[in-house]
Amino acid sequence: MFEINPGTGLFLLRRLYRFYKEDNPMDTELFAIGIVAIIVIAVIASIINSKLNKSRSNSNVNTVYKKRFSAFAMRRITRAYGLNKEKRKLLEYVFRINSVSDPEDVMKNHQTLDRYFMRAYQLIVKKSNTDEEAQQKMSELFDLRNIIDANHDMENISMTKPEANAPAILSIKKSNYHVKILSSHGQNIVTEMPKSPLGTNISLPKGAKIALSLFNKSSNGFSFYGSIAGTVNTDNGTGLQIVYDRKPKPLIKRKFRRKEIYESCDFSLVTLNETGTGRKKTSKLVVSPKKFSGYVLEISVGGCSIKVRNLVPVGSRLKINIAYNDNYTISVLGQVLRSDRSGTSTIIHIKFFKVPRRAFNAINSLVFGFNDS
Repeated sequence: MFEINPGTGLFLLRRLYRFYKEDNPMDTELFAIGIVAIIVIAVIASIINSKLNKSRSNSNVNTVYKKRFSAFAMRRITRAYGLNKEKRKLLEYVFRINSVSDPEDVMKNHQTLDRYFMRAYQLIVKKSNTDEEAQQKMSELFDLRNIIDANHDMENISMTKPEANAPAILSIKKSNYHVKILSSHGQNIVTEMPKSPLGTNISLPKGAKIALSLFNKSSNGFSFYGSIAGTVNTDNGTGLQIVYDRKPKPLIKRKFRRKEIYESCDFSLVTLNETGTGRKKTSKLVVSPKKFSGYVLEISVGGCSIKVRNLVPVGSRLKINIAYNDNYTISVLGQVLRSDRSGTSTIIHIKFFKVPRRAFNAINSLVFGFNDS
């Protein structure tokens, strides 16, 4: 490796000085030029040496990282979260740009995962050649993040253990019974015996398929599915023993993350205009020119809640415009699923049925907080 140390520099200066004094007493400018030349060479050598050391250091880091980044871990993640080949490659990209060495550990932490996805989002914005390319890549990134979010909830629920004294509903065929959990061990759950309206124990056949629905301390509802193993004696009397054979499932599973906001919006009624008959029949959505105002209280890419003063019938189709920033307004089509009266106002709950790609990216950016970056 080319390098000039201080001793070598002094040696060259002495030789040059003797040459100047004894052999060739030229103008003092020659001596000065020699000194400048040596300094320049030393600086260049130092820069080259620094870059070579940095390159070796990065090479060592990448070597360690590649050894620790396990393909087996990625396969386990792919199976657990139901990712296809393209989604897996995209997730690997997110991990690599963030130098992740333990992907399975990262998948357990929402905040860390959001931070890593935000960096990927920022790189897409920075490096995309066109806006069209950026929007396409953003939509793929957010689609992956939403899939992970939905399945992350399932992973948490699969680790849930029924708690003693928790109220539950035992369902068998078309009958439902209110019971309490007495104990839980492994895949065995013991509940109170279900009661008839007269308060007597109901005898249920051994092996009968049942569902047991309950809520944990976090108010998350889930159901266990299994069969009746028989009865057992407990400190609280006779108990019903249940063996569950499948992972618990959430009672209510949201597909997309939601965020509470307070943004102004306007909306218009949309009607379906049909013309022609038979094969020549065509349908077209027509947006009314009359606009109503409101405030969005909660939003996801699947729908939103809007506080309004006007009465909006359930089932109404709407075109909704939400203020996003100075340069863009989110425009989506949705349908009113239900409405709740709140004082002098009404809160309507809307499911989106048409979300353009740019709106999809803008809503996700808002929900995940990427628009604040």
